[in-house]
Amino acid sequence: MGADTGRIYLCIDLKTFYASVECADRGRDTLSCNLVVADPDRGRTTICLAVSAAMKKLGVRNRCRLFEIPEGIDYIVAKPRMRHYMEVSAKIYGIYLEYVSADDIHVYSIDECFIDATPYLSLYHIDARTFARELMDAVYARCGIRATAGIGTNLFLAKVALDITAKHVDDGIGYLNEELFRQQIWRHRPITDIWGIGPGIAARLAKYGVEDLMGVAALDERILYRELGVNAEYLIDHAHGVEPCTIAEIHAYQPEASSIASGQVLPRAYTYEEARTVLREMVDSSVLDLVDKRAVCDGISLYVGYADDRRDLARLGASGSARVTDTCGQVREATGDLLPANTAVPTGAAADGRPGSPAADGSVTPPPGYRRTTDAVRARQAARTPDDAGAATVFIGEHGKRTVRGKRAYGYAEASRKLGERTNSFKRLMARFDALYAEIVDPARPIKRVNIGFANLLPEEFATTDLFRDEAAEQAERDLAHTVLAVRDRYGKNALLKGTSYKPAATGRERNEQVGGHHA
Repeated sequence: MGADTGRIYLCIDLKTFYASVECADRGRDTLSCNLVVADPDRGRTTICLAVSAAMKKLGVRNRCRLFEIPEGIDYIVAKPRMRHYMEVSAKIYGIYLEYVSADDIHVYSIDECFIDATPYLSLYHIDARTFARELMDAVYARCGIRATAGIGTNLFLAKVALDITAKHVDDGIGYLNEELFRQQIWRHRPITDIWGIGPGIAARLAKYGVEDLMGVAALDERILYRELGVNAEYLIDHAHGVEPCTIAEIHAYQPEASSIASGQVLPRAYTYEEARTVLREMVDSSVLDLVDKRAVCDGISLYVGYADDRRDLARLGASGSARVTDTCGQVREATGDLLPANTAVPTGAAADGRPGSPAADGSVTPPPGYRRTTDAVRARQAARTPDDAGAATVFIGEHGKRTVRGKRAYGYAEASRKLGERTNSFKRLMARFDALYAEIVDPARPIKRVNIGFANLLPEEFATTDLFRDEAAEQAERDLAHTVLAVRDRYGKNALLKGTSYKPAATGRERNEQVGGHHA
């Protein structure tokens, strides 16, 4: 290690963090306590956010579902407490600050950080491995949380040393320089174990017979740029163990533009109108964020992910009615005739063999107009829904086997729009989202995911003004938003809500009591 003349970085990961916190709170050790962090109220299909190291030794993979845990294993189910985990993470960050300056730390996630150890090795007269051990021991002594660490001559090598090398040494500390990287990592498979390489990139590389970083280094760079665009530059550097970026540069980085985004996975398959209710809640919440930041935006984006048609069309068909709205705001009957807007069109709920009705075996024949009424929307989405969406690919990585059915397996609708103005008015932004939703979303398909975004944020003083705008009304709207924010800051987010949040399909009240989509 002493032969390297460059900088030395540490990448420290808190071992099975959520599970370790729950074990420590019970006076137990993650290495011996069988524990999973999951919300049992969500049923046996809920995902385990973390499993203890003891459970991993028994073959239970991370991010499994409760029903997948083998019979015969006695274990504790701990309900997620996200705010508590954040507090513990902050306490551990405080421990690091006793040894190093904040200028030399980059917090990567709630349980992982990078540290530029270069100036501290000479200050404390120790080597990098001893320094890493001292930090890890301090965290364990004061918080009961075990950690692993990677040491590298750049940030990328430190991360790879953590993810791959540290798992195979007794002290949990891995080390890589460029020479060791070529010896130990170049031929490592699966390539998805390497930071920054997911199943999508792996599939593109596999087309050229590339299954490891040695293959990437040998591949014609023109092919990589054709497949990955500018991101090929990062992959080429990493294939050679090169990463020029430093923590100082990360801290100094200023993005050319900023944005905010919000997204959620719905608790079940939602109808077109139910998802619109959720969209309205999300826009309302995000606009309050804009007002709170005293910012305006000049662009919006919307992503809607569909659920499995084959499974959920039956539920929608049995619901009694369906609204099939075309892009002109009219509603089409199953036969394709036009009816006045806002008309509910019966689809039939009896198992009588009529189109749109569930058969005795639960299958559904779509109404005659199902294809015809949504062709305009579906045509725009055809390229977005993979023909082989149902085909499964199995990737074997550090977290066990994963079956990947393709990104957005059941299709999606996605678009962004420039507004032609800069605003944080809920009234104006909601109107734009409503129009975009009606334009791109298939009203006949069940919806499972909704994401929204506001682009190119600028200070509020750059808001668009013109002769046709009611400035007094918009200022009154902002004043009301500030009042709502003041009430929520003092009494909680659910202290003051719009009526939309009390509709049966609304999710806002529950999400206001969560952190990161889980119980606080």
